[in-house]
Amino acid sequence: MRNKHIRREEDLFLSPFVYFLVLFSLVLYGLTIMYSASYYEALLHSLPHDYFLKRQLIFALMAFFVGIIIHFINFKFIEIMSYPLSIVSIILMLMTLFTPFGVTILGAKRWLAIGPIPSFQPSEFVKVSTILFIAKYYKDDNKRDIIPIALVLLNSALILLQKDYSTTIVYLVTSFSLLLICGCNFKIMSVIALFLVPPAFLALFSQGYRIKRIISFFSPSLDPSGLNYQINNSLSAIASGGFFGKSIGAGYYKKGILPEVQNDFIFAHLGEEAGFLGILLLIILFLLFTQIGYKVAKTNYNSNKFFSFVSFGITTSIVLQAIINMMVVTALLPPTGIPLPFFSQGGTNLFFTIILVSIVHKIIYETSNTKSKNKIVENDNSKLLNESKYKTDYEEMYFD
Repeated sequence: MRNKHIRREEDLFLSPFVYFLVLFSLVLYGLTIMYSASYYEALLHSLPHDYFLKRQLIFALMAFFVGIIIHFINFKFIEIMSYPLSIVSIILMLMTLFTPFGVTILGAKRWLAIGPIPSFQPSEFVKVSTILFIAKYYKDDNKRDIIPIALVLLNSALILLQKDYSTTIVYLVTSFSLLLICGCNFKIMSVIALFLVPPAFLALFSQGYRIKRIISFFSPSLDPSGLNYQINNSLSAIASGGFFGKSIGAGYYKKGILPEVQNDFIFAHLGEEAGFLGILLLIILFLLFTQIGYKVAKTNYNSNKFFSFVSFGITTSIVLQAIINMMVVTALLPPTGIPLPFFSQGGTNLFFTIILVSIVHKIIYETSNTKSKNKIVENDNSKLLNESKYKTDYEEMYFD
């Protein structure tokens, strides 16, 4: 009975429909909360009330379209494209930094605009390409750890040059975690990590606004109307939501009281309007997302290393962003520019997040199909064995 229960649980977590249901719920929930958080900002700038929602929805639909294409692509092709995609991502990063196509916003050159294509952040594409590269590299039993490590360090440097310190940290943690799972030499990684600490601290304290964030984190009572204005209002917004929230659309802090409410601090807005129950729903959805992702990685570890490594890398990348965002908004970490996946306004992040989870969905689909085929083969073999045994018994009974 216990084995049957475990098998049923595995089948549930390896169901493409269940995973799609979790993803669809996250996207729909995120769009609802994002619209509620952004419509006042749109009206304030004499824009249609659903201006930001439409932009976000366009990126979501584009990503779902790409996800459908991924579903019908042979995974061997995705493996083959792993290396070329890494080269393309590096080229896009260099174009952002050193060509006129790079777009500077608030002093940071992180966006790329080429012709009619909407501006996007190549650093999001780097996350996808790196995960696929590392998974493919170690799936082929390569032992030269220096190549994937060099790729990670190069991309980290390029992201840092874009003045995106928080994304650099998330990228490094995700990549190093994946490298460890893939079997990269722990001693080599430890030495590199130690060498990275001094430049990381140097970069952290090289910008005035980063120093202010650190000061505000360790001294929350210092300058409540200045340094700590945003985080204090964030906590107040969550507290004001209580258990049931003020109801969707009835929030007060989005009316210019809490800056970046539809972006990095959307979790506070969710707490205000949806209350503890809304936060609990978000956490449950992310827990399901995490459990399924890691279950897929574990299930495929012995049978398909590429599937396993990709599932682990994608799940870690998205969940890490969600954890950091929620910890920042609740004053458990210094303020950073990490968005809440599926929820924060930002077309590029939502687009690549949906593409990443579409890859995992494809893996679940392939895994469930393989298991179904194996079961059919096992049943056929069992049937043949029973027929053979029956025939033998029959012959012994009548012909001995």
